[in-house]
Amino acid sequence: MATSTYLTNPTVNLAPTTGGAKVDLTDQCRSATITLGVDSLESTAFGDTGHRFVPGLQTVEVELEMYLSYGAGEVEATLFANVGTGTTELTISPSGTTESTSNPEYTIINMQLVNFTPIAGTVGELSMVTASFVGGTYTRDTTSP
Repeated sequence: MATSTYLTNPTVNLAPTTGGAKVDLTDQCRSATITLGVDSLESTAFGDTGHRFVPGLQTVEVELEMYLSYGAGEVEATLFANVGTGTTELTISPSGTTESTSNPEYTIINMQLVNFTPIAGTVGELSMVTASFVGGTYTRDTTSP
């Protein structure tokens, strides 16, 4: 059973290079999903009766679904400038910009934007774009600035 409930209102910021000027995509973003993990490295040795593993490198994937907009500093231009660079920095928190144990901020550096759909339109609907990022290194911050 859930012990707490909150209405999600993530903040999403993207910088084209690690430590670069951030673009706030919060007002254009409809969903943000972060998947964290590590590579599993087998450490099975003689005498073990089953496979054993130790953690390897971090793995991270981020998927953002946003309303598509065009122009300088808008979603399409921001994403286009980041395709394949491998230097993108994303900062995402679940509810606002003040970090705490109930609102951790995730910063992922050196991500690669592997794909996005720059043109997607259907009559009578708002155009959406899904951007998929992989790789990089993540940190989790729960301290107030």
